[in-house]
Amino acid sequence: MTTSRMNPKVDEFLSKAKTWKAEYEKLRSIVLDCELTEDFKWMHPCYTFEKKNIVLIHGFKEYCALLFQKGALLKDPHGILIQQTENVQAARQIRFTNIEEIVEMESMIKAYIHEAIEVEKAGLEVDFKKHEEYIIPEEFQNKLNEIPALKTAFEALTPGRQRAYILHFSAPKQSKTRESRVEKCMQQILDGKGLND
Repeated sequence: MTTSRMNPKVDEFLSKAKTWKAEYEKLRSIVLDCELTEDFKWMHPCYTFEKKNIVLIHGFKEYCALLFQKGALLKDPHGILIQQTENVQAARQIRFTNIEEIVEMESMIKAYIHEAIEVEKAGLEVDFKKHEEYIIPEEFQNKLNEIPALKTAFEALTPGRQRAYILHFSAPKQSKTRESRVEKCMQQILDGKGLND
């Protein structure tokens, strides 16, 4: 591991890590072996190839993970890549719960990193879902059909704002909760405001 490619901010991050310290250190040495540049972004060690983000090391309560920025484009022959939530389109994680797993999977991890670098070299991009592909929940669709002004106001919002509303309305499992969310937001939509404005 060449120390010249190590970033002091990552040293600091590791020195303060209360959990997953040994795991982070092992992941770091594996990633640095793959000739990537170490950076520190979004409060986490991030590894780049020609200034493009390839992989990030991060930890949660139950696991630590390598997050591949364009993981959706990797072949994943071992079926180990995880989509964090259904709204995450490009990134995928490989999760670990102990250092032994990391040691065991080292060659596999390196193969995934090398593939991620090849994806970047080839200039491949993740084909993001167009927001029309987000399904408008029935409760909201009914209101749009009933109230033309609401439909007009909704269609005038930016795609990002429309998407935020659709996701917000779709989240609850119960129809009643979805309905009450729609009711609460109608005035905001009519005022041309986004969910968080």
